[in-house]
Amino acid sequence: MAKELLLEIGAEEIPAGFVPKALAAMEEMIAKELATARLEYSLIKTVGTPRRLTLVVQGLPAVQPDAEITAMGPSKKAAFAPDGSPTKAAEGFAKGQGVNVSELKIVETDKGEYLSVTKQERGRPTHELLAELLPKLVAGIPFKKSMRWADLDIRFARPIHWIVALFDGSVVPFSFGPVSSGNVSRGHRFMANQTFPVRDFSHYLEECERHFVIVDPQRRQEIIRKEVHRVAKTTGGTLLPDEALLDEVTFLVEYPSAIVGSIPAEFLVVPKEVLITSMRSHQRYFSVVDEAGKLLPHFITVPNTLAEDPSVVVKGNERVLRARLSDARFFFDEDRKVTLASRIDGLKNVVYQQKLGTSFEKMERFKALAELLADQLNPAVKAQASRAALLCKADLVSGMVGEFPEVQGIMGREYALHDGEEPAVAQAIAEHYLPTQAGGELPASDAGAFVSLADKLDTICGCFGVGLIPTGAADPYALRRATIGIISIIVDKGYRLSLAALVNSALNQLSAKLNRPQAEVQKDVLEFFRGRLVNLLANDNPSDVVEAAVSAGFDDLADLAARVKALSAFRQREDYQALTAAFKRVCNIVKEGVDAPVDPSLFQDEAEHTLYKAFQEAKVKAETETARQAYLEALAEIAAIKWAVDGFFDAVMVMAEDEKVRSNRLALLTAISRLFGRIADFAKLSG
Repeated sequence: MAKELLLEIGAEEIPAGFVPKALAAMEEMIAKELATARLEYSLIKTVGTPRRLTLVVQGLPAVQPDAEITAMGPSKKAAFAPDGSPTKAAEGFAKGQGVNVSELKIVETDKGEYLSVTKQERGRPTHELLAELLPKLVAGIPFKKSMRWADLDIRFARPIHWIVALFDGSVVPFSFGPVSSGNVSRGHRFMANQTFPVRDFSHYLEECERHFVIVDPQRRQEIIRKEVHRVAKTTGGTLLPDEALLDEVTFLVEYPSAIVGSIPAEFLVVPKEVLITSMRSHQRYFSVVDEAGKLLPHFITVPNTLAEDPSVVVKGNERVLRARLSDARFFFDEDRKVTLASRIDGLKNVVYQQKLGTSFEKMERFKALAELLADQLNPAVKAQASRAALLCKADLVSGMVGEFPEVQGIMGREYALHDGEEPAVAQAIAEHYLPTQAGGELPASDAGAFVSLADKLDTICGCFGVGLIPTGAADPYALRRATIGIISIIVDKGYRLSLAALVNSALNQLSAKLNRPQAEVQKDVLEFFRGRLVNLLANDNPSDVVEAAVSAGFDDLADLAARVKALSAFRQREDYQALTAAFKRVCNIVKEGVDAPVDPSLFQDEAEHTLYKAFQEAKVKAETETARQAYLEALAEIAAIKWAVDGFFDAVMVMAEDEKVRSNRLALLTAISRLFGRIADFAKLSG
């Protein structure tokens, strides 16, 4: 009969951001451990709160199944001396496996003859295996930061106070530091600060809820979602959606409720982004807006208890918020006493990066690059892009951004408008930080896009130029995010430009700072772009299509996006596999290709004349379609000559003995491969 494992690790409050990752890691770790132990199961599930990480595994057997284990040893040559006597290698292998040398067998493998031994291993009780497995699991849960406590050698996110470990209702005995496993859990720290025994997962959920703990995060989140929407309606407004805050709050509480408070009207003169950021980042408050999206003078907080007197909780939260917003109001008023432009010189005292100079130097570099982009793509907004680039970092030395770093760019826009700058310039100042995350909002204006591209490209090229290149998961300067942002903007706007030339222009601005050869840096930067391109485009397209299109060139990102889209659509044709096979055959034969004109006078078979004529007709049509980026139509024109390609291969031997005939046939195939090679490398396509 299938059995159930229940594990709960009870601790002091674990940071909200740690909990979801820990729960995911627990699922992955237990699955691997059970597979290693040959224990099948029907379900693995994790749930948790700030004070508990809980794992349940259902459908486990009572006893590990028996197994036939085959172990491979040294080669026959190494195992036996010329006279046939066993060497130390054979004796050591036998001893390690607990058998006599006479029980070893010689088996044939791909690498030759090797020793092996097959043993019957009887399954152990699952309860016994879990007692060995669970302590390793607890110790192995990864956290961004862990800690020791008291004089213990063990580490965990926060001190552990209790462990529940049950298999089929019986305690799985083990210890982690001074804490021994048992069947006793604990209730809510404030509303039910007492212990209670549990029998299984179902009983555990019931008892937790009876003791004011909603242990399932999905259910807890839905309760919070409904409550904050309900409370928002009581103000006459609606909740400002914030899924990230909802996720965070879900792992800050065990038994949520929602309470509405008021924002004093005097603070509403502060830009709403500042108010929202302050409430969200520092107090974890939700905001309320009207139908037009205007911020209303209310906030919603989610306490971890059911308050006996909500008004007391509201007053406490309002008092904390007033102090926080008073600071914001003070900085807002003080900052506006001087112009944004007057702060530019202050950037000379802000070190952007030790090897790359000050923020003022960085601004001068990307300002020149933004102007270059405007010259190429939209000269009408050059003055706006230039002015926005000059001003966009000035708010970094304002009091508001010093206190609330999250609103940089936003405050630049507000102060620019206050100073009477063009609205388009103010908008570009705010937009130049976009996108702030993968899939995030992109700049709406060309001026904002040019400054954003220039700033991000200066960061990437500068870091690569002084050796600050991302390794593994380490990316302290967020170069991957910046690269994805550049790709997203260019593709979204459809900007036709040379990525290589743009990178070179950025590196020219950085020439005095580089400590590596410029050509080498450019090569590395473009390869970095290639990796991000492949990953980004593969999110929405088949990976082989992306690789085929990128291999044909990615200097023009907008053009690449169009080719990927066309190739993905082309893939849906019923004859796609047959077409791919035919053209891959062409690619495989010509490889590097023959750079010579095709000479029809050297044709020896009618199939050659037929293919050459079909190719010439398709070439004119395909190049016309390619010139207007109608790549699906171009592919259709090329596909139309498949019958002639097949006929050619059926009728002639490409690698003819006559060198001139052979070279001429290869030249014809080269011309065909280069026709569709402008769109994609068909050799990279599967099928």
